[in-house]
Amino acid sequence: MSAIALIAAVSLAAWLWLLLCQGFFWRTDVRLPHRQDPAVWPPVCVVVPARDEAEVLPASLPSLLAQKYPGRAEIFLVDDGSSDGTGALALELADRHGGLPLTVGSPGEPPPGWTGKLWAVRHGIALARAREPEYLLLTDADIAHEPDSLRELVAAARTGGFDVVSQMARLRVESPWERLVVPAFVYFFAQLYPFRRIGAKGTRTAAAAGGCVLLRTEAAERARIPDAIRHAVIDDVALARAVKGSGGRIWLGLAERVDSVRPYPRLHDLWRMVSRSAYAQLRHNPLVLLGTVLGLALVYLVPPVTLIAGLATGEAAAALLGGLAWLVMTGTYIPMLRYYTQPLWLAPLLPFTAFLYLLMTVDSAVQHYRGRGAAWKGRTYARPDTVADEHSL
Repeated sequence: MSAIALIAAVSLAAWLWLLLCQGFFWRTDVRLPHRQDPAVWPPVCVVVPARDEAEVLPASLPSLLAQKYPGRAEIFLVDDGSSDGTGALALELADRHGGLPLTVGSPGEPPPGWTGKLWAVRHGIALARAREPEYLLLTDADIAHEPDSLRELVAAARTGGFDVVSQMARLRVESPWERLVVPAFVYFFAQLYPFRRIGAKGTRTAAAAGGCVLLRTEAAERARIPDAIRHAVIDDVALARAVKGSGGRIWLGLAERVDSVRPYPRLHDLWRMVSRSAYAQLRHNPLVLLGTVLGLALVYLVPPVTLIAGLATGEAAAALLGGLAWLVMTGTYIPMLRYYTQPLWLAPLLPFTAFLYLLMTVDSAVQHYRGRGAAWKGRTYARPDTVADEHSL
């Protein structure tokens, strides 16, 4: 067997392992679990951290105000130092639409060691604590909820005994770049954190989707949320690890009633979304970065390259093995494209999209070593000295 055929064989073996042994990550049927209405609906407080969100708030906040929840519920929007009138707009929208009670607070600038979002979440939870809620819904300012979203989340948490019920909001897919990149973003996330393993008992896999996290207040206190993860750039995964590490049960799946309204029309917008936290996901470790780049190349780039090279050189084995690996890869991507109602001809383009993500990840590391860290909305977060604590939970 030639060297190119051997490399293709290794890539195919990797894809067969991913297909069968990585928690069936490619399936998209992990939705809200079985649920029944509780006899008494528990009180819930919704906490919305918001920084310069005036553009998306008119499309998202009214959906929270309009929640049809049978129990007591209210909203706490935390204006995190916005310069575009986010807080005033929120009050105006509440006055115009009515619905659930809304309180707008402002925590001031975060102290050293805190990310802005988690400092805002801490302030929102402190405001909510006076209402003694049994659950907290942590949701981003760009997330729109169907009217029964809160009701279904609480019913799922109560029925399943979960301390965290999180849904990965359906991201906007309208522009050509969104169609190419966004479904792959969720596909890659599910590959890293297979949803079935997250919800299963006795597993260590833990993750959540920060746009929609229903959190039991008791579990938050037990896991010291958000203080224990105050430095986390990828706060949703850190939150899930903290809760699961303290004995809590968590669940994560794809959304049916929760959508992101934030547009990412250009490649530049999507690039910033991924690169701002990609190197943090790799724990700012250059060896892990190198392994990730090599892994992405082996799994996603080798199949088409070996197929084309095999055909060009007459290496039938290399072409066959590379083609089979590409076929398996394409097949695993089709369910995610169907979930996002995208054309299936995008599936064979996954290697190109993976190459873009590889470049975004490398760029994230470059920005880190240039001292820009995870830059977002005017703030830059360098690598925290306590980052190891986050990943040991």
